[in-house]
Amino acid sequence: MQPFHTLTSRAVPLDRVNVDTDQIIPKQFLKRIERSGYGEFLFYDWRNEPGFVLNDPRYAGARILIAGKNFGCGSSREHAAWALSDFGFRVVIAPTFADIFFSNAGKNGIVLARLSEEQVALLQHRAATQADYQLTVSLAEQQVSDAQGFSASFEMDPFRKYCLLEGLDDIGLTLRHSAALDAFEARHDAAVGLRPRAS
Repeated sequence: MQPFHTLTSRAVPLDRVNVDTDQIIPKQFLKRIERSGYGEFLFYDWRNEPGFVLNDPRYAGARILIAGKNFGCGSSREHAAWALSDFGFRVVIAPTFADIFFSNAGKNGIVLARLSEEQVALLQHRAATQADYQLTVSLAEQQVSDAQGFSASFEMDPFRKYCLLEGLDDIGLTLRHSAALDAFEARHDAAVGLRPRAS
């Protein structure tokens, strides 16, 4: 996955609470086994609603989503994080997130920033009422800011922060130990009398 350091982007206000993973990516699209191709189905049922925020051309290319509390509740499907990422979102800001979604998002390169309900409401208002409203999210400083003087910090687990800064998912973390794994396999193969493996 791509490392995350600082992002300045247009922000999308999704003024809804308890957005569950079936709303993020409906179950009929879960038949794929790869992580790509889900973005076009993000919030699929809502995309048919007149006035749904992602259908507004002024939010095209936005990489930051500002949502209501309990975002990502419902089933544990990792596809929800895949759909958000494939659509282009690198940051979701909300007062609270469902625990399993919080874990899945981080493992897929999405920064989740918890801010207070009052702070989120302010950012949603600005994003809804101002043309080309942009936010800057710094992972190193764990800070969300805008050009109008808003600044707020968010908490981040040190290990998750390290993985996001380095662009490491679970596979990437494992591959950092590839030399030790190869040495272990060579010792094991020799101990049981197997031929050396081709590299």
